[in-house]
Amino acid sequence: MSDDARAPLPRLLSIDDDAVQHRVLAGMVRAFQHARYECDHALSFEEGLGRLVSVRYAACLLDYQLGQRDGLALLHEARRIAPETPVIMLTGSDVPEVDIAASEAGAVDFLIKSELTPRVLERSVRYAVKLGATMAQLRTLALRDELTGLLNRREMQTLLHDEWIRTSRFLRPFAVGLVDIDRFKAVNDVHGHPVGDRVLRHVADLLQGRLRRVDRVARMGGEEFAILMPETARREAQIAMERIRAAVEAAPCVIPGTDVTIPVTVSIGLAVSLEDGDGPDALIATADKRLYAAKHGGRNRVCWEA
Repeated sequence: MSDDARAPLPRLLSIDDDAVQHRVLAGMVRAFQHARYECDHALSFEEGLGRLVSVRYAACLLDYQLGQRDGLALLHEARRIAPETPVIMLTGSDVPEVDIAASEAGAVDFLIKSELTPRVLERSVRYAVKLGATMAQLRTLALRDELTGLLNRREMQTLLHDEWIRTSRFLRPFAVGLVDIDRFKAVNDVHGHPVGDRVLRHVADLLQGRLRRVDRVARMGGEEFAILMPETARREAQIAMERIRAAVEAAPCVIPGTDVTIPVTVSIGLAVSLEDGDGPDALIATADKRLYAAKHGGRNRVCWEA
C-alpha cells in the first residue's frame, strides 16, 4: 500500500441540527468525483464551535438555522476562533439578504439546499479549500517574519495589548523579555550577511525550542527578539530567561558547508506586568531599558532591575 493510500483523508465539518440533512450531505461528499473527504457532524452551535477549536478541518458546511440560534452568529465566532477554516453557508431558502449577510460575515460561499448536487457541493468545497490555503499563506506573510518564521513586531504588539487587557481584568501577571544578540554587527562585518542571517535563524530556533507552548516569541527587528510569557511572575520569568541565555551560550552556530563556527551570546531585559509599567508600551520601554543595562553591564546576562 502506498503512503498516499495510508494517509488520513482531509475532514469536512457539517454543523446542522438535522441528522437527516447531515446524512444527505455525507452521501454527497462520498459521491465526489475528484477528491475524498471524511465528513464529521455537529448537531448544535456549541458542539460545532468545540469541534472547530479542537480539529483542523479543510472546510465547514454550516446550516443557516441552528435551533434557536442562526448560523451567522456561529460564523462570526468561527471566524474569530478558527479563521483558517473556510465556511460554506447552507440554507433552505433563497433569500438575497441572507446571502449578503453570510458573505459579509466571512462565508466563502452560500448554497441553497434544494439545489445541491454532489457536483455543486464538490465545486464549492474545492473553491473553499483553495481559498483557505491562499488566505493561510497571506496570514503567514502578515503575521510572520520572513527570515526566521517567528511572529513579527506587529503581531507581538497585538498580543501584548490583548494580554494586558486580560491581566488588568484578572490581575494575573505576565512577563516580557527583550532578547538582543551580542556583537551581531561584528558577525555581519566579518562573515557577511548570509552568515548573519544564519545566526538569526539559529537563535530564533533556540528561543522557540525552549519556551512553553503558551509563550510567544517574535522578531522585533534586526537582531532583537521579544518573548511574551503569560501567567508568569517575576521569579519564574527570571529562571526562564536565564535558561534561554545559558542555552544560547552553550550552542554556537555552525555554518553548514564551512569550517566556520560562530560563538553566540544574548543580553536580555525583563519586565513584568502589574509591577513594571502601566500599559503594554510602558512595559516594553522598561524591558528595553533593562536590556540596555544588560548590554552595558558586560553582555551575556539577564537584567530585571534598573
